[in-house]
Amino acid sequence: MLSRLRSDIQCILDRDPAARSRFEVITCYPGLHAIWLHLPAHWCWTHGFKWLGRFISHVARWLTGIEIHPGAVIGERVFIDHGMGVVIGETAVVGDGCTIYHGVTLGGTSLYKGAKRHPTLGENVVVAAGAKVLGGFEVGDGAKIGSNAVVIKPVPAGATAVGIPARIIPSKEGHSADVTEPHRPEEAKFSAYGVTGMQDDPLTQAMRGLIDSAGAQEHQIALLWQAIEKLSQSTPQGEGCVPCDAALREQFPAAKLNDIIGK
Repeated sequence: MLSRLRSDIQCILDRDPAARSRFEVITCYPGLHAIWLHLPAHWCWTHGFKWLGRFISHVARWLTGIEIHPGAVIGERVFIDHGMGVVIGETAVVGDGCTIYHGVTLGGTSLYKGAKRHPTLGENVVVAAGAKVLGGFEVGDGAKIGSNAVVIKPVPAGATAVGIPARIIPSKEGHSADVTEPHRPEEAKFSAYGVTGMQDDPLTQAMRGLIDSAGAQEHQIALLWQAIEKLSQSTPQGEGCVPCDAALREQFPAAKLNDIIGK
């Protein structure tokens, strides 16, 4: 138990640059308090003291603003950063090394008692601020949930889920989508707030592909009309075969539309 408490403190020091000392972490981090209060609440729940477990979780919610059902399973080195408004449901499982930001809901979409209603997070998952993960599915190891995303289907390991409803950005070569390099080789990568600047939203990629395709087609059409115009000028029979509204020059604003979509 003592090693568990030490690891919970150390994971905050590793992931939050604002944390200056162990004393500050122990006294000023509500996410840590919520997890520590969850330990006796979960013990009571699993040993038949259901009301006492709920009461401890209720007190923890009042003290920290974080609601963790005593039936939820929370792994080691879980960091709930800021934490206000976090809700973790009864059948949720949070794996080791996960990071959860404020406003996150690990909720259920089923009303059947005894069913697996809430999500299972693998190890080292980052769930960014305001995200809603709803349903009894799995989020793979090292996955990222973007801010305010609404996830209603499984997320593969290392992938990133963004948007409403969430779209999946697969990992490259099976690796995590982290973008923050470790300071030391032995450290694991960590992506604060699940930000992954190296990969685009799939919808943005699709829109950019359509814009590029439309621009390329207009370029080819303009080349064809220019070739027809040259041929018509070289032969008397071809005079006047190019209509007045033929697009001899490209007018499709591909660059402007790509700028609107963003990088």
